[in-house]
Amino acid sequence: MQIKSVTDSAFRKYGRVLNLEVPDLLKRLADTPLPQDVVYVASAPELEACAEYETIRDSVYGGMPIQIGYCNGNNHKLNAVEYHRDSEINIPLEGAIFILGSEQDVEDDFTYDTSKMEAFEAPAGAVLEFYGTTLHYAPCNAVEKGFQVVVVLPKGTNTEPPHLSGKLPEDKLLTARNKWLIAHAEGGVDGAFIGLKGENLEV
Repeated sequence: MQIKSVTDSAFRKYGRVLNLEVPDLLKRLADTPLPQDVVYVASAPELEACAEYETIRDSVYGGMPIQIGYCNGNNHKLNAVEYHRDSEINIPLEGAIFILGSEQDVEDDFTYDTSKMEAFEAPAGAVLEFYGTTLHYAPCNAVEKGFQVVVVLPKGTNTEPPHLSGKLPEDKLLTARNKWLIAHAEGGVDGAFIGLKGENLEV
């Protein structure tokens, strides 16, 4: 699929590039593991001790409690999409590719056509804000050895989900706290709602 830059105007409906430098955070990210598969850590104390923590918390999230973790590894496929009730910050160490879509295009039955998604490459150190209505999942490789990406979210996101009543149809998508997920049949995401239609996109 075509890969655009996060500086392309097409990225604007999904998020923005923040004018922020985070050298200490990136230095700490470089020391996190880079496996052959994909690993996600929601809250990493070594990253949360960075010099930029208060700036991200106060200027980006308006003083709300945050967690700083990482998503590292090797990946070339979409496999699923997720969304939150807030923005997510992603910062790649050496670049990464993100496949993005819009929550507004999810059908009433929570199915979604992957042909509506777009791929964007982010350069090393870019501080990206993905809006709460942006569908996304694990990054994809921009360089051969894999990716290391900081992930910032409100504190508690992607931890154990609450007990749900099932009164809202959307409840079936909630796989973790503040994480609604729609998977592809080929994605191998255990226990997830299978609602992605079309190709399991690959970059």
